[in-house]
Order: sequence, then structure tokens, then C-alpha cells
Amino acid sequence: MTGDQPLLKLEGLTKAYPGVIANDHVSFEVQPGEVHALLGENGAGKSTLVKMIYGLVRPDAGQMHLNGERFEPHEPRAARALGVAMVFQHFSLFEALNVAENIALGMENPPAQRDLAARITEVSETYGLPLDPARLVGDLSAGERQRVEIIRCLLQDPKLLIMDEPTSVLTPQEVEILFETLRKLSAEGTAILYISHKLEEIRSLCEGATILRLGKVVATCNPREKSARELAELMVGQTLHQPERSRAELGEVMLEVNGLTLPPATPFGTTLHDINLSVRSGEVLGIGGVAGNGQDELLAALSGEVTGTGQAIRMKGQPVGDLGPNERRALGLLAAPEERLGHAAAPDMSLTENALLTGWVREGLSNRGFLNWPKTRQFAERIIAEFDVRTPGPQNAARALSGGNLQKFVIGREILQRPDVLVINQPTWGVDASAAAAIRQALLDLAASGAAVICISQDLDELMEISDNFAALNAGRLTPARPASGLTVDEIGLMMGGAHDMEVAHVDV
Repeated sequence: MTGDQPLLKLEGLTKAYPGVIANDHVSFEVQPGEVHALLGENGAGKSTLVKMIYGLVRPDAGQMHLNGERFEPHEPRAARALGVAMVFQHFSLFEALNVAENIALGMENPPAQRDLAARITEVSETYGLPLDPARLVGDLSAGERQRVEIIRCLLQDPKLLIMDEPTSVLTPQEVEILFETLRKLSAEGTAILYISHKLEEIRSLCEGATILRLGKVVATCNPREKSARELAELMVGQTLHQPERSRAELGEVMLEVNGLTLPPATPFGTTLHDINLSVRSGEVLGIGGVAGNGQDELLAALSGEVTGTGQAIRMKGQPVGDLGPNERRALGLLAAPEERLGHAAAPDMSLTENALLTGWVREGLSNRGFLNWPKTRQFAERIIAEFDVRTPGPQNAARALSGGNLQKFVIGREILQRPDVLVINQPTWGVDASAAAAIRQALLDLAASGAAVICISQDLDELMEISDNFAALNAGRLTPARPASGLTVDEIGLMMGGAHDMEVAHVDV
């Protein structure tokens, strides 16, 4: 840490919404050049706090100071003008525009395209994040898209850079490149406020940490002096539960895919090539891979969002490739997509209405065209209670929940319908350590009850923790499955990199 005067100082910052106090007299400081972690469970108040710093939300009480001056941004433009930049967890990019055009849209007075392109090339190479300004965003990987957001911020010459879950879509190699960039920025005096649930990354990168619980600051520390488990327990205020599994014999094949080849539904999607897999009762099949290698397309094909695959997909021996999502749900094949807001849940609908959207088939929430709202509300309340969804009640809109709490609701909604097969993409994306452990335990319990689970994830630690067998997606091709126990990081890396000709066999656990 450098300097006597903090770059950013928060004093008693408070923000309340109906039924919840998001931030309760939050105070802490960030020094120039410091990489400072903001930690807390989902719903602890992190997002609201950084939105106040960035001018998206006005505090009800308290003060902020930036470089010793009173700081009251009434909109993001005002925050940016004073040197505050933010990279959001969800990218805001137009796929049909190129890199330079996207960056220009985020600038107050963009220069001519030729000058901007030269500046993008210069800054991206200076900070080790090379970008071609002429490439279409739709052709970029998730990691490259994040570079666009970061370069957009760096062109503002920020004094404070806020990063929200920046590594959730990156490979381990891309994470290391990002960290080198952040360390370089820190050495130049830029302060970084860093939000992440990946605690080993926090310990590697950050010099200080402020920990929130239920909207209040409960601890400050040097994360390098704490273990990841200690940090997690400070966040949740209790001993962290480690997922446990009960080993059982695997049963009959529940879902089988043979020779599935499928063109993408969008111009920037990934073609699936000759996908083969099978998953049995009691089995968790983990599918790893870097974002953009066919995960969304595979889930859409299995869930019934994309039909016309005929005999390629079979559920308990029955072809289901031409059945839609509701018909597959009736047979016991359920799915939860990666994008929770807008895909898994309708943002402006209440939790009760969102429970109805996928639950009406298996939970009997309608009768002869008439909806049973009391029963639907009870179903939503059961999801909220059993999966510890932090919300004032089932009448709340989905968009009012924090990302992690909405994730718990979406996953709880599917698990409580007692699927025979559950296909899930990124089950713990952006979810805190406690909630992630609970979700993984729920998936293990579901498999132990006799269901077959396909877990698609970019979190390799997660897949190794819960999977019986592991396969990897690369450029729309799936490697043969291998027993997860005993796999080395090098072997996983080869599989994720497209080593489809490895000597492998699917071995029953």
C-alpha cells in the first residue's frame, strides 16, 4: 500500500430497499495502488456498495471521499470523469460490432475510428491483453470479450478500477495474464477494488480485504495471512460445510447421446460435432471446457430448446430428440441453463411466477388450463426455504435478487421437481463459498437418490469434487468420459485443449 491519504474512503454508507438493508453503515478505505478485496456471501451487499461508488445507486446516508474530496457521483458518467471505472460481471457488448466500435460506444467523446484503433492496440499490448480492434465481438472468446471491457476502462486512465467476478469466464492461463495486468496497474498507482468468490485468487492477488455479512462490515484483514477456509468462514459466520457423497452402485443408463451433430442456432454459436455420451442412475458426469466451446448448444439440445435431433438423444431408451422442453420434463429430463436472468428466470416476473414457468408440468400447478396460484406460491416458498434463498418473499421479482440467490432459486426449482435426469450448466457461477457447497451437496444428494446428473462447468475444482466421470468440450467436440478420480491437471488440460484421441475408456465407478 502506498501514500498516507486513502484514494477512496467510505464512511457510514447506508442503503435500504423495501424489506432489506443492503448496506448498513459501511466504512473502509482503499489506498492508491492497493488491490483490495470486497468479500461476502451472495446478498451481503457487495453489488449495492460498488454501484454506489460507480454512481448507479444513491446512498441513503453516509459519505464517500475520493482523493480527499467529497465524492457524490449522480451517474456513472460523473464517476468516470473523476477516475472511477468498472468492469461488470455481465458484459455489455454488441456481437455484430467490432472491438473498436464497441469501445467507442462507451466513450463520451470517441476519437476517429483510426485513432481509436491505434490507441486500443497500444494500450492492449502495453498491458499484456492484445486485442485486434477490427475483430467482430461475436467471434471473440469469453476471455477476449472481457479484454474489451478492461481496455475500455483503461482508456479512461482510471485511478480506481472496480472488478466484479472478473475470472468467472477465464481459463487458468487467462487468469494469470489478467493478474499480471492488474499487478502492473497497481504498481502504476491504480487502486483496484476486487470482488470474487474464488478465495485462492484473493489470497494470491489482494493486499487487503473488507468482509461484509448481511450488509455490515464484519472484518478487515490481509487475505494472504488467512487460509481460504478462514476467509469463507468469516464471510458466512460459521464453520463451512464440505460436500459429502454416499457411494453407491450405478444403475441403468438414463440418458444416452449417439452421434449428435448440430449447427448453431446463432451466427456466433458453436457447431456440435458427433457428440457421444451416456449417464447412468446415480452418476454425476462432469463436462469441463472453456466458455464458448459448445456448452450452451449442448444444454439446448439436451433440454429440448433445440429439437429435430431424432434418434441421437434417448431417455431411458426412448428417442426424445424431437420432443420440446415440456414433453421432456414430463418424462423426467430437466435442465438449468447458465444465464439465470433472462433464460432460467424471467427478470420482471415474481418468484412465484418463475416457479410456475418450469414447475407446472411436474408439480401439477395447472388443471384444465386453470392455474393453481396457492399451490404455486407454496412451491416457491418451499424452494426459498429449502435452498436458503435470501428474499423478502415469493412475491419479489427475480431481478431483485442477488445473482447467487437467484441461482439457488433456479437450481432448487429444478431439484425439487425430482428429475430422473438433470442437466445443469455452471451451477455455482458467481455464488459464494457457502452457497456453492450447498448447491454441490444438493446435486450429490440428487444423484444418491437415483437421478443421473450432467454438470457442465468451467470450475475444474467443482467438477473434480462432485463428478464420477469427466469429459471435456472443445470446439463443439466432446472427449470420451474418464473416471474423475485420479485425473491429473495435465490430463484435464489436454482434454480441454482438444486431445480427443487420448487412450480413454468410460469406466464405471
